[in-house]
Amino acid sequence: MKLVGSKTEQDIREQLIASNKSLFEEEEKKRLLNVIQENYPNMVTAYVLHWIPEQAEDFYKVLINDSMIVDIELDRLNQNIMPIIKSVPISQYKVGLSKINQLKLAVAIDLAQKDFKKAK
Repeated sequence: MKLVGSKTEQDIREQLIASNKSLFEEEEKKRLLNVIQENYPNMVTAYVLHWIPEQAEDFYKVLINDSMIVDIELDRLNQNIMPIIKSVPISQYKVGLSKINQLKLAVAIDLAQKDFKKAK
């Protein structure tokens, strides 16, 4: 999907930048960040595409670097329970995505690629 700088795209970009900042800086996201770093030691950047808070667990869909989508389930009540982690290649994740989620993914990949350039 080609990025054109639309208002919707800009709104998504702001949300994703906030999710990235939250992941790396906020105390309540430390556990999620630790899980990602332990399982993906080559992670340079990450963007939370979706977060579904449930009563007993949190479900996250995270773009790791610019190449992988990871589903992470964290138990909210018992932090000793191992997280459930499943990774999916982006090509597989894209199948059947709605237009808005395709746009969100495209913006997240663009941001991740810019993060890589800054890190070099």
